[in-house]
Amino acid sequence: MTSAELVTLEAKPGAAMDSQSGLHVGRPRIYGKLTRPSGSRTAALLLHPTSNYMGHYLVEPLARRGISTLTQNTRYVGNDSLLHMEYVLLDVGAAVAHLRSLGFERVILIGNSGGAATMSFYQAQAENLTITDTPAGDPVHIAPADLPPADGIALTAAHIGRARVMLSAIDPSVSDESDPLSVIAELDMYGADNPPPYAPEFIERYRAAQRARVQRISQRALDRLRYLRSLPEPIQDEAFLVYRTYADPRYLDLALDANQRTPGGIRSQSHKITPRGINYSTNSLGRFTTCSAWLSQWSIEHSRADGPDNLAKTRVPVLLLEHKADASVYPSHMQEWRKAGGSRLVSHDIEGGTHYLFNQPELIEQSADLIRDWAERL
Repeated sequence: MTSAELVTLEAKPGAAMDSQSGLHVGRPRIYGKLTRPSGSRTAALLLHPTSNYMGHYLVEPLARRGISTLTQNTRYVGNDSLLHMEYVLLDVGAAVAHLRSLGFERVILIGNSGGAATMSFYQAQAENLTITDTPAGDPVHIAPADLPPADGIALTAAHIGRARVMLSAIDPSVSDESDPLSVIAELDMYGADNPPPYAPEFIERYRAAQRARVQRISQRALDRLRYLRSLPEPIQDEAFLVYRTYADPRYLDLALDANQRTPGGIRSQSHKITPRGINYSTNSLGRFTTCSAWLSQWSIEHSRADGPDNLAKTRVPVLLLEHKADASVYPSHMQEWRKAGGSRLVSHDIEGGTHYLFNQPELIEQSADLIRDWAERL
């Protein structure tokens, strides 16, 4: 018999004005669903910094295998415009503490998609707390007791970190940050003059220009924060837009970081819109953000939430499931995860697996089997 219940947890307050709800800011609550088969001794936490995982495809398969799952939302569910990865740690910690309080013998973190870097960041800090502030310099009041460590981390379709994804996907051909239609033709991967397959020289210039754009935005955010906070009546933060953030050459050139994927990237495939259309859309990576939130989650120089870097700082066993047809997570990312996990890491291929495993029920069952078998050996 399996039960399911709503879980409501208190969380420590985060950044000022990080929600439009006054009730939420003054009395933060995070919500989840605990699916618990009778006799279960192992619990898994499924969590993403912004996605709602209550309907995650692994919940029922894991329950049939005797593993309880807590699919917990964070305070930023559905809205990353004000997301600070440092405060997400508090939400993960509240969820892990709740599972510990229920008496489970083992608690594992399942890092799926963007949850992978999040769980790695959490476990690294749970084992050795070093965070005292955000990259913007705002204090984060985290104590070791707020972050109980887990017993293992399972990574599936594992993104290596929000800042790394932004670095690879931001469009370097934007010539004017205030004009979403401005284009530097020689850097436009969607332009008629630059059709795939892309020459190595183009990719080298393109990647360098992407890093330069991210650095410019980061420096602008830092400079603006210093100015705002130096005013006679200080202003803590400011919102801004980041145009065109869906432009990784790997979306169109399948020879780059080759795997079994089809072209377009995961957003184009799931929304049935061309990659170029996603790039110019109103809803893509980091489109709406603030100076401090950009530094915490999107800035390659300032974010602390790099997945492999944090995983290397942990000591727990790691399971890595590589979705071989993933259009968003690539073989080079898997190599980074394996290097970070070292001898602690066990890796399995999910042949033909797309990022979300849409319409691939047999691969979902395979993933659940692998997670169960690994968890039983902890």
